[in-house]
Amino acid sequence: MDLLNTLVDKGLRRELPTREEALAVLATSDDELLDVVAAAGKVRRQWFGKRVKLNYLVNLKSGLCPEDCSYCSQRLGSKAEILKYTWLKPDEASKAAAAGVAGGAKRVCLVASGRGPSDRDIDRVSETIEAIKGENEGVEVCACLGLLKGGQAERLRDAGADAYNHNLNTSEATYKDICSTHEFSDRVETVQHAQSAGLSACSGLIAGMGESDADLVDVVFALRGLDPDSVPVNFLIPFEGTPLAEEWNLTPQRCLRILAMVRFVCPDAEVRLAGGREVHLRSMQPLALNLVNSIFLGDYLTSEGQAGKADLDMIADAGFVVEGAGETTLPDHRDGLVSVRRRGAGTDLAPNA
Repeated sequence: MDLLNTLVDKGLRRELPTREEALAVLATSDDELLDVVAAAGKVRRQWFGKRVKLNYLVNLKSGLCPEDCSYCSQRLGSKAEILKYTWLKPDEASKAAAAGVAGGAKRVCLVASGRGPSDRDIDRVSETIEAIKGENEGVEVCACLGLLKGGQAERLRDAGADAYNHNLNTSEATYKDICSTHEFSDRVETVQHAQSAGLSACSGLIAGMGESDADLVDVVFALRGLDPDSVPVNFLIPFEGTPLAEEWNLTPQRCLRILAMVRFVCPDAEVRLAGGREVHLRSMQPLALNLVNSIFLGDYLTSEGQAGKADLDMIADAGFVVEGAGETTLPDHRDGLVSVRRRGAGTDLAPNA
């Protein structure tokens, strides 16, 4: 297909596809699916070889969120049957993180429900980051605490955080349909706060919420504009007790097309297969490793994941290898930019600095 040859060439040059090309990937037929996967796989291998990065999620605080995001089991008014608890102590979080690191994870993601952290919450998380890094040499820590206020990203960086996650989730045009308690622009601003502080930005999307192909392309192009280093792709898990409980509209084939489109638009970013992969990709999960270079190991926020050993077996059986603790995830040109941002955070660097 001329389309796929064009997209491969652009991906190898880190050139942005057109919106029409991205939409065309989503519109390909099931008969063309293996060709799409093979083409996006060439781009994935160019920038990441056969490495798969493992990430481990620690839920620091669960439930009772004042925001009304329709997809979330922790939302205001949710009737979903989930665990609800307040902040884990630093030693509890560190113990949980150690289990993931022992399983091969090189990044620990610290997540807490809520609109955004208070200054006291930043203190708590800072203590947790220090505890985790003190017990696990070389581990990366990413925080995901909601909307950030001025100065909070800098405090997390100073405590040792490497990255900050805040997803855009869906297109700006449809954001008001899934949330009324904050705006799309608030999310964009938080990603920019993290980048300005020298943190590696992690921002992605949720597919399967009833959005159109145009919405998916819009949010992925918005992400490309923000240029996060990591792009997690979540597939909606329709929790009973939430407004989107009946949104079962994804197939394994559609999930693979979405992942391929994300890879073509964000060729050299860490594309992470995140929540919902077990539910929607099912037996086609190994095929997705040709498109993504990062997955979560174990459970998610309020849902169970695949057993860690099954993930490791899947990676090996599909011909991929787990990325080692000493290996650099991002390509050299992008990893260098992360280092420059971190060194220059909060300063006005001269052009030749």
